Amino acid sequence: MILIILSILLFIAYAGLIIFYRQNWLKCKEYKKPGNSEFNNKPQVFITVIIPSRNEEKEIGACLDSMKAQTYPTHFYEVIVADDFSTDHTAKIVESFSGGNIKCIALKDFIENGSINSYKKKAIEIAIGEAKGDLVVTTDADCIVPPLWLETIASFYNEHKPAFICAPVGFTSGNSFLAIFQSLDFMTLQGITGASVNNNFHSMCNGANLAYEKKVFHEVGGFMGVDDIASGDDMLLMHKIATVHPTRVLYLKSPDVIVLTEPMSTVKDFLNQRIRWASKSTSYTDKKMVSVLALVYIFNVWLLLLGILSIFHHSVLCMFIFMIPGKIIVELFFLFPVASFFNNEKLLWWFPLAQPFHILYIIIAGWLGKFGTYQWKGRIVK
Repeated sequence: MILIILSILLFIAYAGLIIFYRQNWLKCKEYKKPGNSEFNNKPQVFITVIIPSRNEEKEIGACLDSMKAQTYPTHFYEVIVADDFSTDHTAKIVESFSGGNIKCIALKDFIENGSINSYKKKAIEIAIGEAKGDLVVTTDADCIVPPLWLETIASFYNEHKPAFICAPVGFTSGNSFLAIFQSLDFMTLQGITGASVNNNFHSMCNGANLAYEKKVFHEVGGFMGVDDIASGDDMLLMHKIATVHPTRVLYLKSPDVIVLTEPMSTVKDFLNQRIRWASKSTSYTDKKMVSVLALVYIFNVWLLLLGILSIFHHSVLCMFIFMIPGKIIVELFFLFPVASFFNNEKLLWWFPLAQPFHILYIIIAGWLGKFGTYQWKGRIVK
């Protein structure tokens, strides 16, 4: 009986959280940029796009091509690629784009390799020191940005004057089950990001599509205090800025700013990525954020335990059979409008099949994110 009561209470709490996310995603209005004539008549903000890069010779060229295809006037933005001790031809490829508003800086000119734990944060920090822009925009070297990306960000910034903007990221299509699984999982995270930021409930974001004022970055001391953590150049900075400017952290919900990146090609790379993301959770100071993460983790652990116990106890099997479809239904209820925004409704057919793998990965990544190590870009990180 106690097992049944605990299961019901956990399910109610989890379902309530997911429904809360759905309602706040729907409340978040899509941003419509003013017409070109109205946009062009306003003073434009100078933007510095920062791209930390390590061993991205296969992707960086396409990324920079998408930068050159921006509709935003070239004299109002610059692109700084911060090369993080690449051992391939990344720097040479970037240098081939040099001239005009694209340039490359090298971390080796500022620090010694092996001297710090968070190279990405250091790359961004050094690039901001070189930046001419009042607004810093970050993305990753393996991303493709849409043509209206900077123009829409600038318009949104001019209208609302946020200190920090987080914006949507999506995965490019893939036909393998691993790619589909990642797309579903990532789309869920993006929906939670938009819903939570819009409601100022707790803050999530992704460094592949961020913008913040350079003066605010300096005002909060940049990455000081979190610079020893390998991950967290996005969310930990966002939390610092939200502490000082709680009403000026906004979500830019627009299909014109969806940045695309490829899913991980192997299970090992996927787990390393998610463990890296989970590793920063121990540094969160937002009690609401910690409570939500704890609820999600405990709920998934509970489902796994029910699944194991159901082998031996018929009554537990009945509860397990109830909770799994219930979890699928409530999550699909949340995902339908999110998938519609990303134009990925067809992926939802795969959602029930992905459930057991999703439960296992949440448990594994959460545990190893706190107690394990991971490998990223050829480095072993604690």
